[in-house]
Amino acid sequence: MTSLEPALPQERPFRLDCRYMKLTIPVLYSDDLILAVDKPAGLLSAPDRYDPAAPTAKAQLEPEHGRLWPVHQLDRDTSGVLLFARTADAHRKLSVAFERREVTRIYRAIVRGRPEWMEVACELPLLVDGDKVHRTIIDAGHGKSARTVFALLESWRGYALVEARPETDRTHQVRVHFTALGFPIACDPLYGTVEPIFLSKVKRGWKGDAWVERPLMSRTALHAFAVELPRLSEGETEILRIEAPYPKDLRAVLTQFAKL
Repeated sequence: MTSLEPALPQERPFRLDCRYMKLTIPVLYSDDLILAVDKPAGLLSAPDRYDPAAPTAKAQLEPEHGRLWPVHQLDRDTSGVLLFARTADAHRKLSVAFERREVTRIYRAIVRGRPEWMEVACELPLLVDGDKVHRTIIDAGHGKSARTVFALLESWRGYALVEARPETDRTHQVRVHFTALGFPIACDPLYGTVEPIFLSKVKRGWKGDAWVERPLMSRTALHAFAVELPRLSEGETEILRIEAPYPKDLRAVLTQFAKL
């Protein structure tokens, strides 16, 4: 058995706790069968056995949009495109589409390090809930097949913007595969380091007061940028692409890095 051994979770620096706040959830696309929203970081997608009292996107959306069926989930700290089915039949069809890999999920992340490759695929098998802190680990003997394709978009001093397209759907797949390649997602407390992104750590000749500097990013720097899926209506052959704009914190990082 082989296993991934990232750093153990560390205490997070102080930041606003969103778990019990009502957050704005913009609607990206809606029809009679599908609701796609831009989930903010800090909000669960659906009820979680580890924090059953915390508010969720599903519970917040249902009073306005009616009963919703979760199709997939995003981690609490991950922002971006989140899909719900609006009928039981639509949920069944979408579940089949995911199983047949007819749905393409596109993530973008700020990672630590500067990859030398432009594109690479990671196919390391993953075992969910594989250690004492419930992380997904790499396990050649007991893990399930997993494949993620990565593409380098931009790089700077010590960081890079990378696109990830998971072709399978394992818990924390993108995060684990990033770490396995040697480029953990910035601010990821489970599979990398919780250290925030500070401009002073990246910009040469930075002038400022380190005691009052605010981090550019302090949550796992992962964004579900887009989803491409077949339309569910009979006779439709068009592929529906839904995108979520970069959230404020990710835009701030990219804006500052562009000046380096």
